[in-house]
Amino acid sequence: MFSTQFFSKWTPCILALLRIITGFLFLQHGSAKLFGVPHVAMFDGLQLMSLMGLAGVLEFVGGSLILIGLFTRPVAFILSGQMAVAYFMAHAPGGLLPILNQGELAVMYSFVFLYFSVAGAGSLSVDGMLKKA
Repeated sequence: MFSTQFFSKWTPCILALLRIITGFLFLQHGSAKLFGVPHVAMFDGLQLMSLMGLAGVLEFVGGSLILIGLFTRPVAFILSGQMAVAYFMAHAPGGLLPILNQGELAVMYSFVFLYFSVAGAGSLSVDGMLKKA
């Protein structure tokens, strides 16, 4: 039904859209931890110099860089590792399967970031503009 040419044409745009949406969603985790916006009650009183504080910095800064597509590959690799660590520290002790230990989001972020570390930013990115310059 769809030709290979159709998919080839749209792949970079869909990659960019996935990167932008993922970065926006991820930075919200960091802004909730660091700035209380949006407010998430379990992050009230979070200390910056704690494991969760460090996670918040990585999520806010890393999510922002992913959103704009700057240093996408190395940042995505770091964030993929962060989400793998988050899964094994916070979720895996609650059971083997992610659906049972509420770890699906950490697993998905980890693999989406791993994909970005290999695929790059796609179109509509600062990385792409710097490459052309």
